[in-house]
Amino acid sequence: MNRDVEKKRRVYFDHNATTYVRQEVVDAMLPYFREHFGNASSLHFFGQENRDVVDRSRSSVAALINAEPEEVIFTSGGTESDNLAIRGAVRARQRLSRANHIVTSDIEHPAVLKTCQDLEGEGYRVSYIPCDDSGVVRLDLLEKALGPDTAVVSIMLANNETGVLQPIREISTLARTRGAALHVDAVQGVGKIPVDVDELGVDLLSISAHKFYGPKGIGALYVRRGMALEPVYTGGSHECGLRPGTENIPGIVGFGEAARITKKDLPREMERITGLRDRLERGVLERVEDIVVAGASAPRVPNTSSMVVARVEGEAITLRLSMLGFAVSSGSACASGANEPSYVLTAMGLDPGAAQGAIRISLGIANTPEEVDAFLEAFPRVAARLRELSPLK
Repeated sequence: MNRDVEKKRRVYFDHNATTYVRQEVVDAMLPYFREHFGNASSLHFFGQENRDVVDRSRSSVAALINAEPEEVIFTSGGTESDNLAIRGAVRARQRLSRANHIVTSDIEHPAVLKTCQDLEGEGYRVSYIPCDDSGVVRLDLLEKALGPDTAVVSIMLANNETGVLQPIREISTLARTRGAALHVDAVQGVGKIPVDVDELGVDLLSISAHKFYGPKGIGALYVRRGMALEPVYTGGSHECGLRPGTENIPGIVGFGEAARITKKDLPREMERITGLRDRLERGVLERVEDIVVAGASAPRVPNTSSMVVARVEGEAITLRLSMLGFAVSSGSACASGANEPSYVLTAMGLDPGAAQGAIRISLGIANTPEEVDAFLEAFPRVAARLRELSPLK
């Protein structure tokens, strides 16, 4: 193994975990750390200058999802947005109509699943809907679960492990027939595909800037006009009284700039990254036996490929590829280190032993065909060597 080659090669294929911050975004943020540092709630000119920039950034984020600026609430990221959406909506609905039922799926991100589990402990009722073997939520079972006491339906747009897209428009229609609010965790969708809140028919939608080349620590919750929502915690009247606390001005500026650039570049990048993903998957399937691409038969976001490698542990593949200069994931970044098979893949019907052989490759705007080809040269050797060492035959 050539250590000099290893040191030179650094290929990042883990964009679903996080992305780098675009240079244009960094440049836009820098003045707001020192020169324009005012509190946007202050009445003097230092504050009002920053109030204007918050409003402009809010408009850019709203434009990315075809919302009105006043429907965008800034948060610290996707996890907070999910919590505010689910907890805020179900508590408001219970107070107004005594509805206390939540419908979600087995394959949601932990930010949704653990929130729902916590709410069960508070006395709310939660139904967890399974998916089919392609990773799509079972609409027939979701429809059966809905009742007059259903307050909130929370289903993700794109799965963080497989990239599989859920039929949100159809789910919206079902939710509306029962008068339930629809929350969509769109953290892995916004920035990868066009998202239009009106076309989807959602009431609440979570976004995180660091998934599309913005800064970490800033996100947003779309709240449809007229949607009843209670704050998760108390304090000042910031963000329409739903998210108290002094605004993260540099983060908001970076979020707005990342949203502006993403909206402009998205059509071109979707086509290019889809081509890279297809090239990668086709090359792996041609070169390595006993591999399954999870969710390949369903609609997916363009950048994500979940590969299940028989007779090898995904963590071992991830570590060996890292030694060769390729950064991939053995599953969701939020679950890494758990040493358990992916609950998403087992929900899709994979054997738990087989599911432990999963790796997730998620491409981004800086990846090239040459990087994909280098991976296709290295990966078969890694899989073959690990299979030689594996006790699983």
